[in-house]
Amino acid sequence: MSKAGLTALEIAVQEVKTVISTLTEEEWSRPSGCKGWSVRDLVAHMSSNYKETVDPSPAPAEPINLPAERMMDMLVDMRDGWTNQQILDEYLAFADQAVAVLASMQEEPLASTVIPLADLGSYPMNQLADAYAFDHYCHLRIDLLAPDGPIERKMPNADAVRLAPAIGWMITGMPQMQADLGRTLSAPITLTLTGPGGGVWTIAPAGADITVTPGKTPGTVADVSSNGHSFINWGTQRSDWREHCKVTGDEPVAAQFLDALNII
Repeated sequence: MSKAGLTALEIAVQEVKTVISTLTEEEWSRPSGCKGWSVRDLVAHMSSNYKETVDPSPAPAEPINLPAERMMDMLVDMRDGWTNQQILDEYLAFADQAVAVLASMQEEPLASTVIPLADLGSYPMNQLADAYAFDHYCHLRIDLLAPDGPIERKMPNADAVRLAPAIGWMITGMPQMQADLGRTLSAPITLTLTGPGGGVWTIAPAGADITVTPGKTPGTVADVSSNGHSFINWGTQRSDWREHCKVTGDEPVAAQFLDALNII
């Protein structure tokens, strides 16, 4: 999936460039679909991530053990005094270089080297391309572009090439990103995602944790069905899963888990 993630990211970067290079001053200031962030903040988040990938800031003298979301907020806050043009320039300067760095992680010895990502878990370095593909898909197609975001622009439809790596990252990260998520699930359930990038997975409790395995296994008590694009939306708690999902079987069991699920 990781080389597929790189391909998806390369496409997404070009699409983001097309959109943000045409933003008006008024559009930069609109609230985005990412709660608490304007369009400007959203682009600053993406640009700062790429800058840190290519040219990391010096490590602090004392380690900072902060949640990943708080660290992202700090990078955005550091750009509060920047102009819109400076944020745009940073994205354009570092995006392609960052993609090249991620491409280098697809080859050994880096590819299989496992690294921690703050409170999000630990992953082989080649999967960082999937993480960035997810990040860009979500911010571009949910937070930035209409109908969920505030910006009206024509974009190609989201196909499996663009969407599958983003979904793959969410499925991979689901067992690691939330402590005690297994305590919200009393029995195995099935997640069925339709359309581009879709598939079927069984989510099962494992003590305080969960396991996610491909396919439907015997003993599941409910099936949660949604299209893949909507999963990016409700799986990150940008909207209520009830707006997008059909649940068959034991809905209370599924609902307790779905209410808690929040993939980053």
